[in-house]
Amino acid sequence: MALQTLTEQQRIDWLRLARKPRIGPVIFAQLIAKYKTASAALSALPTIPVGRTRLMIPDADEIASEIRQTVAMGGRVMCACEPDYPYRLRWLDPPPPIVILLGNLALAKRPCIAIAGARNASAAGLKIAFNIASDLGDAGYTIISGMARGIDGRVHTASLDTGTIAVLAGGIDHIYPKSHQTLYEKI
Repeated sequence: MALQTLTEQQRIDWLRLARKPRIGPVIFAQLIAKYKTASAALSALPTIPVGRTRLMIPDADEIASEIRQTVAMGGRVMCACEPDYPYRLRWLDPPPPIVILLGNLALAKRPCIAIAGARNASAAGLKIAFNIASDLGDAGYTIISGMARGIDGRVHTASLDTGTIAVLAGGIDHIYPKSHQTLYEKI
């Protein structure tokens, strides 16, 4: 995928294509490879069979509103073709077409390590995870986890001072579990 800086309309088209039901990262990458732009792929979709039913393409105004709301929260919508897209995610084949980022993006440029574990971890497991994350953070690593209960929450807590990244499956405005609201705010 060629690196490029997108216009506002191109970013909207990327999100519309990425949010279309039944188009995951693999099909998305195939469509971009074939049609070169998200706009061209969107135009071609009515002629392409994707499953047995024709599903609606997300409305451009709704997607533009989502982007505005993300920016208003301090977040940023990044597409896989953009030069400042997290380069480690670019290693995936295919990379996620869209990521929404909030916070200190420089942390993703440091050496990173992901730590995830049981939601119902033992006290010993929580302590070990905390110590590992703390030691790795002190050694210059950014800790990445999913902010779930248990191990994830402990490793984020251990690396608040040295750098941590939370990957939120539900989006930057959906804190789960709710008990991690304060941790989210600290991150």
